[in-house]
Amino acid sequence: MRVYINGQFYPEAEAKIPVFDHGHLYGDGVFEGIRVYNSRIWKGVEHVERLYRSAHHFLITIPHTQAEFLDKIRETVRTNELSNAYVRVTITRGNALGLDPRNVTSGANVIIIASALALYPESAYTHGLEVVTVSLRTPSSDVIDPRIKSLGRYVNNIMAKFQANMVGAGEGLMLNTQGYVAEATGDNVFVIHKGRLLTPPASCGILEGITREVAMELAREEGIPVEERLMTLYDLYNADEAFLTGTAAEMIPMVKLDDRAIGTGKPGPITEHLIRRFRARTQEEGVPV
Repeated sequence: MRVYINGQFYPEAEAKIPVFDHGHLYGDGVFEGIRVYNSRIWKGVEHVERLYRSAHHFLITIPHTQAEFLDKIRETVRTNELSNAYVRVTITRGNALGLDPRNVTSGANVIIIASALALYPESAYTHGLEVVTVSLRTPSSDVIDPRIKSLGRYVNNIMAKFQANMVGAGEGLMLNTQGYVAEATGDNVFVIHKGRLLTPPASCGILEGITREVAMELAREEGIPVEERLMTLYDLYNADEAFLTGTAAEMIPMVKLDDRAIGTGKPGPITEHLIRRFRARTQEEGVPV
């Protein structure tokens, strides 16, 4: 694997960042995870746009136009000769010791990795995930806006994933500080109840996932009413079906939460249909590599 760092490609073993990198020292940076299917960058424009919105919020200047940056992603995928890949893009403020961003006199560090990634085994998509509610809460929007994919924010999600791993669960469900359902450690949450598709609103402290938007779009195309609304654990325990979405996870059924079967305890028919529609679309759409 060859890694793109600040305009050059390096073999994986030689790909390094400075020890004074502000992202490394303080989590001062933003990132995106992007999928490549069938030599097409899935939702590449949308991911790059969100990356630039996150960087703008943090006053980080990316030294390329959005079109140029998408070309850098293309180049990284081509250099690694991949037709299907997970691309991780990381932008940090630059290099400096000390918290104060005025100390950073270098430009932003730009890192692009293209590799293979399977977040869950295929059996999890066939049989569904068993999920537990974790004790860690999602940060509220007055702490950090959940629409920003920032490096530092995800320490909380990592610790939540530890809790799920400790009890052998496939994923951990996080509530917000008011006790409403927010998101999984790396995924958005959907339930199907009486023929409607329900998901928490952005105001709950969730990332407005790009795959989340696709799931809602697919449901509307099928004539399924979509509603963003506040939900408690009661709503999930008593749902007919449930699934999670994310760039890395794609769309995956959730069949049990806190030892309670969701619906029949198996992936539901609407969930399975939406997953088939999603997989077909990923093979047909995207920015050519």
